[in-house]
Amino acid sequence: MREATRKKRFIHPLFIAVPLGIILAYVFGLWVSGAKPVFLWTDRLIYVLVFAISVFITYASQKEHLRDPWRQVFQHKLGMVSLVFLVVYVTIGLLDSIHFRLPVNTSQQTEKMAYSGDVLSVFDVLVMPIREHQEKTYSAPFATRLYAKETVEKADGSRIREYPRLVYGGAHLVDPAKEKQRDIVSNVLLGSLLGLGVCVLLCCLLIFMIARHRCAPLREVAKEISQGKTEVPWRLIIFSVAMVCVVIGMLITLAPKYHVLGTDKVGEDVLYQAIKSIRTGLVIGTLTTLIMLPFAVMLGLMAGYLKGWIDDLIQYIYTTLSSVPGVLLIAAAVLMMQVYISNHPELFETDAERADLRLFFLCMILGVSSWTGLCRMLRGETLKLSEVDFVQASQAFGVSKFKIIWRHIQPNVMHIILIAIVLDFSGLVLAEAVLSYVGIGVDPTMHSWGNLINGARLEMAREPMVWWSLLAAFIFMFILVLSANLFSDAVRDAFDPRIRKQ
Repeated sequence: MREATRKKRFIHPLFIAVPLGIILAYVFGLWVSGAKPVFLWTDRLIYVLVFAISVFITYASQKEHLRDPWRQVFQHKLGMVSLVFLVVYVTIGLLDSIHFRLPVNTSQQTEKMAYSGDVLSVFDVLVMPIREHQEKTYSAPFATRLYAKETVEKADGSRIREYPRLVYGGAHLVDPAKEKQRDIVSNVLLGSLLGLGVCVLLCCLLIFMIARHRCAPLREVAKEISQGKTEVPWRLIIFSVAMVCVVIGMLITLAPKYHVLGTDKVGEDVLYQAIKSIRTGLVIGTLTTLIMLPFAVMLGLMAGYLKGWIDDLIQYIYTTLSSVPGVLLIAAAVLMMQVYISNHPELFETDAERADLRLFFLCMILGVSSWTGLCRMLRGETLKLSEVDFVQASQAFGVSKFKIIWRHIQPNVMHIILIAIVLDFSGLVLAEAVLSYVGIGVDPTMHSWGNLINGARLEMAREPMVWWSLLAAFIFMFILVLSANLFSDAVRDAFDPRIRKQ
């Protein structure tokens, strides 16, 4: 009894204190700076999603039949490694979803406070050096000079063609040809030590929390983790966290001094653009899936169990919707929304609000047009489950149809729903890149991997070739999609009743 009480006390205050602390820090920061909070449409949905996930975690931690599958997920090695990277992406996305506008200093004394037209986020404040370090045009990764030659006028009035020095990249070096390599190596080592130091602190905190939770000595817990004898693969998780901390530490020491992934056509740092695009990818993947999920689950289960004219009607709806070319439907809807936004500029105070509304509408269209596949799968699975013995017995005892759907059929198709959610998430992240590439995706002013690829496509044919924008988008998309797919495998193994029996 005491152990169960201790577990509850270990879990619940954490999910209450962390969001509360973030909210208080946000309010205090706005009060100190005099900034104006900005709540975009996608920000509100993200806050609702975070609250719903917190409620679900609190509810699931009290139910053994929900705790047991997730306990198996946490024992999956590849699933936990992928979860580490997903947590990093989600953290960046959440920091980039807290927006505000800074006050503007005006010479005239007016009663109404004036605010800047730029909508910033907490993430923008944290990476302010690389955000503000803008060059004239292209520069290669870790370069100290521009990528193309220009005519430069010397002090004696003569003009020569050379590669001009960058304003920020390597500006602290007197002789870049001799000092750059040594400076990069020293910053890499310093960043690695910084990351390892943070990882050691996190490990100590983890060992302390586990020892307190188990009421065991710290040395015993540390020995079990180092030997890999714990149920949760903490040793592998710590190794993954150490890799992430080292990479972040190196970026912290290198990014303010160099353009790690180069700059684009207008001189903006590509690393900043690639990290800034994480929020757009997460919004497209999560919000679209949440919009699609109620249609697919409700209609699929009803069509498979109720049969008759309801099944015929639902089949007619999703067959008709599937026959419409998805790209044409999305293009028509986005273009109509763009015309509405252009004709009503007075509805938007900033460019960020206009771009966010287009992103929100794109999520809506993708959600409405992408639920048919999951609905068809759930209908087929429900047709099979409606003939099994426990469902037939429930019908014989007079249990209502909707109770049978909710209590007997829905839990047995949950593994299909969870796998489809993660796979659709991966597909939607890639779909955003394709749609933005063809010009019907997110607003061109919004940072996204699709816009990054679209901006780099014309530069791939030039000589010398500008390749780093495409590489940056590929790396960040690849890590996110691969981590999501590996985590979906862990979820499938834990929630699929047939695999759990084996």
